[in-house]
Amino acid sequence: MKKQKIIVALGSILFFLSCATNPFTGKQTLALVPNSQILPAAFAQYSQVLEESKVVKGTSDAQMITRVGQKIAKAAERWLNANGHQGYLKDYKWEYNLIDDDVVNAWAMPGGKIAFYTGILPIAKTETGIAAIMGHEVVHAIANHGQQRMSAGQIQQVAGVAASVAVSGQKEETQQIVGTAFGLGSQFGVMLPFSRSHETEADKIGLTLMAIAGYNPDEAAELWKRMKANSGGQAPPEFMSTHPSNDTRIANLTAWAPAAKAEAKKFGVTTFK
Repeated sequence: MKKQKIIVALGSILFFLSCATNPFTGKQTLALVPNSQILPAAFAQYSQVLEESKVVKGTSDAQMITRVGQKIAKAAERWLNANGHQGYLKDYKWEYNLIDDDVVNAWAMPGGKIAFYTGILPIAKTETGIAAIMGHEVVHAIANHGQQRMSAGQIQQVAGVAASVAVSGQKEETQQIVGTAFGLGSQFGVMLPFSRSHETEADKIGLTLMAIAGYNPDEAAELWKRMKANSGGQAPPEFMSTHPSNDTRIANLTAWAPAAKAEAKKFGVTTFK
C-alpha cells in the first residue's frame, strides 16, 4: 500500500507541476514532455516520413496545399497576436507536403509539420475543402495535442503500475481481472474520450482559422458529409473511436459556422471563398 501511495503521489506531483495553457481555450493542459524534447523529435520523424514517401512537388495540387497552409498559419498568428499570445509560434517551422498515396488522411506533427495524402483530395474537392482540413490540422499543432497525448500516456502508465502494485499480493486470477479492467477502463473511459475532445476542439477552432483566412466555414460540414459517404456510413461506435462520429461532426460544424464567421469579421473578413 505504501508503494502504491508513493506512485500515486508522484503522478499527482507530475500532473500539477507540468501543465501548459491552451491559447485558444485558456484551459490548463498536460505538458509532462517539454517542447524542447518534442519539437526536435517531431521534425526528425517528419523528415524520415518524407524520405520514405513519394512526395509530390511542383504540381498545382502540391502548390495548393502549401498556399492554403500558409494562409491558415497566418490566420492563426493573427488570432494569437490579437489575443495576447505574441511570439507563441516562434519555435514553429511550418512545412506542408503532399504525399502520393491513396489513403484518405492528413495529419500534423508538433511544431507545424503537416502532410496531406493525395487520397483525400477528391473528397476535399475544392480549395475551401482543403482549408477545412488544414484548419483542423493546424489547430492540432498549435494546441499541443501531441504533447497532451504523450503526457496522458505517461500518466496512464503510472496509474497502471499503481494498480498492479495494489493487487500484487492477490491471487494471479485477481491480478489478471484488475489488469484487464484497468486497461479497458482507461482506454474507453479516459484515453479515447481524451482523443475525441482534441478532435472536437480542432474542428471548432479550425473553423475560425479557415474563416479568418477567407474560406467559407460552411464548407466544413459539407466536407464531412462527403467523408461519411466515402466511408459508406460504416464506422465504429463513437465510444470506441478516437474521433467523434461523422454525424456528430456534421451537426457540430453546422452549428459552429456562424460564430466562426462572426469572429472572422473582427479581422475585417466579410466575404468568403
